[in-house]
Amino acid sequence: MGRTVTADAGHAARLIASAAKGGAVEEVPRRVCAAVRDGLEVDGATVSLLTDTPSRQLLAASDDAALCLEEIQFTVLEGPCISAAATGEPVAVDDLAGELTPWPLFGAAMREKLPQVGSVYALPLFFGDYVLGSIDLLGLRPRALDEEGLERASRAADAVAAALLPVREVIITGSQPPAWEPEPVVRAHWFDTARAVVALAVRRRLSHEDALAVMRAEAFRTDKTLADITAAILRDPPGTP
Repeated sequence: MGRTVTADAGHAARLIASAAKGGAVEEVPRRVCAAVRDGLEVDGATVSLLTDTPSRQLLAASDDAALCLEEIQFTVLEGPCISAAATGEPVAVDDLAGELTPWPLFGAAMREKLPQVGSVYALPLFFGDYVLGSIDLLGLRPRALDEEGLERASRAADAVAAALLPVREVIITGSQPPAWEPEPVVRAHWFDTARAVVALAVRRRLSHEDALAVMRAEAFRTDKTLADITAAILRDPPGTP
């Protein structure tokens, strides 16, 4: 059974603010993500940024299921978190098993890889007037958040943006892949996938957009993640996809 949201309106925001204080900079996203999950009493959470290489980069995931949710969206380039970041509006999928989602690849992948997840909610992260990311919340039961819970989640998203603001420059402008966990996945999202796109584009004389499309197609064909395809390209440059 999933958790039931019972927290007061400011509980999650206070936990998030506390999680952002002290400690090493590289620990902030992980601590903030855990505070989101615990403060909203959901079953999992992710924090990600929306960027152009290759459109989505992981900051933190609270557990394996949340990480898989993020990897699905990173690979298929569609889903509630991407829509929330693109539109600046919350997105609610109250019943993954019973609803037809507007994202066919995402819906199919979720039913195959995360059949235990009943609902997903995504909230945009605003830095000033700009949306630079989003958070995902997952529940093991349908309708894990009611209307009041979704409002609390929106307040939590504001608290996450405020918590990340002091480390924003490190997050966005760092020339090295961030030292965050899980290291292989974070490295793929932030650093290696962009390198693999360039390598494949040069090798096959493709545009960067077409090279990324080839990588995603290979992920679908082999039932692997985009991070797996990235690792294969960088490990064995003369090989496929």
